Amino acid sequence: MGEKEPRQLIERVRVEPGKKVDLKDFPTNWSDPERFSINGTKLSKDNADELLAKSQKELTKMQDVLWASNSYSLLIILQGMDAAGKDGIIKHVMSGVNPQGCEVTSFKAPTAEEVDHDFLWRCIKVMPGKGMIGIFNRSYYEEVLVVKVHPDFLANQRLPYKEYGQSFWNERYQGINEMERHLVRNGTIVIKFFLNVSQEEQRTRLLERIETPEKRWKFNPNDVKERDLWPRYMDAYREVLESTSTEDAPWFVLPADQKWLTRVLAAQIIISEIKRLGLAYPELPKEYLKAVDEAKSRLQRG
Repeated sequence: MGEKEPRQLIERVRVEPGKKVDLKDFPTNWSDPERFSINGTKLSKDNADELLAKSQKELTKMQDVLWASNSYSLLIILQGMDAAGKDGIIKHVMSGVNPQGCEVTSFKAPTAEEVDHDFLWRCIKVMPGKGMIGIFNRSYYEEVLVVKVHPDFLANQRLPYKEYGQSFWNERYQGINEMERHLVRNGTIVIKFFLNVSQEEQRTRLLERIETPEKRWKFNPNDVKERDLWPRYMDAYREVLESTSTEDAPWFVLPADQKWLTRVLAAQIIISEIKRLGLAYPELPKEYLKAVDEAKSRLQRG
């Protein structure tokens, strides 16, 4: 078992590159999580806190090695409908990492300056540097999701296109794939999560935001209008998963109706992807070690 256990889980939520995607193959709620284990601990809601605490501890250690090795960076992309749980992953999965080595960027509607550049520009300029973890709460994928559902948004982008048919969107998918491939080639590991929440669960969470005073500030009345476009959004997500899940940067579809399961799976995937780098603390040159020994002797002498 051991290492095989997390891999079985990860393969269940991984979108196979080059294959047709049916979102029904990625349920929003798992009825059988307990048939899986993580390092001997059964995957269940009762064990969720224990599993997440262990993952946070492991992530903290792995971030330290990532920082010390200073050769790779990690980009985590979170996409999903409103109230899918993107903020919850950041809060509960990444809570143990050192803030100095982790930066979260949330992307809202583009500013005037951002619209004056290509659709990838605002994200490219905040990519994580060597040793860093970057988390994108929404990302350049909004340009093939929200914008695809609302094609009138393209008018403000003043693009050199006469029409916005399928070839236009295919070119955007291609641009994204090429950019992500470039990132991976240069040492940035790209992990992409789609938090797949059901329409009914989203309704419950939006109502909870309205009815809970300390959460009401998070509610946006426009979210309810977007619910009317649910089928169009699901079709856009399906096409994104199908067109941009690659060997370099695959998508992982998480069952977002179960917050505990979403968080445990996200943590396991992040840990697994960092482990695959085979990182270690850097070996120090002999001259440096000699200088350290001399410094230690001086300190001991007082």
